[in-house]
Amino acid sequence: MEKKVIVLGVTGGIAAYKSAQLASNLLKKGYEVHVIMTKNATEFVTPLTFEVLTNNKVAVDTFDRSFDYNVNHVSLAKKADLFVVAPATANVIAKFAGGIADDMLTTNYLAFRCPTLVAPAMNTAMLEHIATQRNIEILRTDGVHFIQSGTGYLACGDIGAGRLADIADIEAGIEFLLTEKKLTDRKVVITAGPTQEPMDPVRFITNHSSGKMGYALARTARNLGADVVLITGPTHLTPPKDVEVVHVATAQEMYEAAMAHLDYDFFIASAAVSDYRPTVVSVQKLKKKEMSGDSFEIALAQNEDIVAQVAKEKKDHQKVAAFAMETENLLENARLKLVKKQVDLVVANDLFEAGAGFKGDTNKVTLITHTGDEELPLLSKDEVAHEIFERMLAL
Repeated sequence: MEKKVIVLGVTGGIAAYKSAQLASNLLKKGYEVHVIMTKNATEFVTPLTFEVLTNNKVAVDTFDRSFDYNVNHVSLAKKADLFVVAPATANVIAKFAGGIADDMLTTNYLAFRCPTLVAPAMNTAMLEHIATQRNIEILRTDGVHFIQSGTGYLACGDIGAGRLADIADIEAGIEFLLTEKKLTDRKVVITAGPTQEPMDPVRFITNHSSGKMGYALARTARNLGADVVLITGPTHLTPPKDVEVVHVATAQEMYEAAMAHLDYDFFIASAAVSDYRPTVVSVQKLKKKEMSGDSFEIALAQNEDIVAQVAKEKKDHQKVAAFAMETENLLENARLKLVKKQVDLVVANDLFEAGAGFKGDTNKVTLITHTGDEELPLLSKDEVAHEIFERMLAL
C-alpha cells in the first residue's frame, strides 16, 4: 500500500526535542514524514536532526531556494494526508486561529486541506489564559483536532497543565485520524486479559495472558469508528481512549458483564478465561497446617462458557469471534471450537509458534470460518486486529 504522508510542524518550545522521537516512531510505523519548523524551534533542535531521521529536507524559511523548484507549501499540501503540530505554542495557535501566514508553518496551515492535529505545549498560565482558550475553541469549530496536554512538572518549574501529551497519545490520535472509519455506527464488545479465580485473600488461579491482543482489538475498533466496550480482566495495560471499559477479575464477573452487553454487532472473545474455579474460597489465608501432607487438593467447579452463551443468544445481524490457543492439533481443535460453540470466526494460534505466545507484541494466527481457513504471516497484534475486523466485515 502507498505510504501515508504526515507533515509534522515543530514550534519553539522546550518540548520540541520530543518531536524527534515522534518523527522516529512514525517512520518505524511506515509513514512518510516531512518536517516544518519555525525559526524559534531551531533554537531548541536543529533541522539536521529531523533531516537525518526522516531523510527529507526540513522546511524553515519560506524563501529558501535550496529546494527543488516548486512552491513548497503548495507541494506539501497536495501530498499530505495529515498535518500534525507538536509541540504547538500559544503563539502558533493564535496565528492559526487568526489566519495569519507569516512563515512556512502558518502558510502551510492555510494551504492544507487534510485533517490537522494540534498538540499544545506551554506554561499553565498561558494555556489557561482566556485568549488561548478562545483560540483553541475557534480552531475546534474550524474542525481542527486537539490532543489534550498533560499535567506535571513544567520546564519553567511550575506544576500544572501544559506539558506536551505523551508521544504514545499523539501517535494514537494520528492512527485514529488516518484510519478509514469502516465500523461507524457499529458496536463492538471485546473481552481481554486473564481472569483470576481466588482460593483465599492471597492466592488465585490464573494464566499468562497479558491482554495485549484484546487491547489491540479495542484500539483498532475505536480507530475504525466503532462504539467499543472492553471487558477486561486484570492487566498492566492502559485502556485505549474513548472506549467504555468494564473491569472484572473472575470468570463469573466477566460472564455477567458479557451478558449485560448483548446489544453488539461484533463480539470478540479474546480473553483467556479460567475454565474452573475453586468451589470453596477461604475468607482467611490458608496456612500450611491446613494443607496437610505433601500434596494439597482443591475442589473445582466449572465456569460458564462465555463465548458459547453469547453465540447461543446472537441475532442474525450479530457476529461472534472466539480465540483458540493450542499446543497441539491447532487446526483440528480450532475447527471443533468453531462448530461446537456456534461462532462465526475462530482466531487460532499455537503457543509454541515463534512470535505467537503470551505477552508478546506479535502474533501468528490462522483465521477459521465455516467456509475455510486462512493462515496469516507473523504480524503485530494491531495488524492482526485489522485483519480480524476485515474478515468480520466480510461475514
